[in-house]
Amino acid sequence: MSGLVCCGDGEESCNILGARRVSSVVQKRIQPIGAETEGFATAGQLEELYLRFGPGGLRLAYLLIGNHQAAEDCVQEAFTRVIARLGHVRTGQAFDAYLRRTIVNLTKNGWRTRSTERAAALASTDPAVIAPPADTGVVDRLAMFQAIQALPIRQRTAIVLRFYEDLPESEISSVMRCRPGTARSLISRGMAGLRSELERYADV
Repeated sequence: MSGLVCCGDGEESCNILGARRVSSVVQKRIQPIGAETEGFATAGQLEELYLRFGPGGLRLAYLLIGNHQAAEDCVQEAFTRVIARLGHVRTGQAFDAYLRRTIVNLTKNGWRTRSTERAAALASTDPAVIAPPADTGVVDRLAMFQAIQALPIRQRTAIVLRFYEDLPESEISSVMRCRPGTARSLISRGMAGLRSELERYADV
């Protein structure tokens, strides 16, 4: 399923300039002013973390939100919050899991209204109008993206975590803070919703 979803220029957005920008924001918001805090991530370490985990975080946020700029903002905020929670990089092995969970939480809360509005706009758009009809690969990817965006946020999150992040149901339930049975149900309902949406696009 992930092959049918494109994140645009997400990889390019997590380059060294982006890493330095995020590193600067994190240091200003978290590190005590005028103090070299022992164990706190240095600017170089923050940049390295962002270059390592930023692209994956951006892809996840983009699939959940549906807008590239909003996804960048979400990842920057999530990165800052994770660093604030960890306080240092010695627990770096857990960074990816913390970042993923924080992105999901932000999407569920602060970014939900914008995401819902974009989903409605995308769902009402004829994919054939946007993509060249002769390029069936582009149309298929766009149709899949629009179908994912049209799902309710919890179903969308479960689908993205299962089929794009390739997480088992146990990890999905941990990220979404729900029971495994609930995660399984969300995936099942999400798949049914995707089939319905894709059938609708096929009839256009």
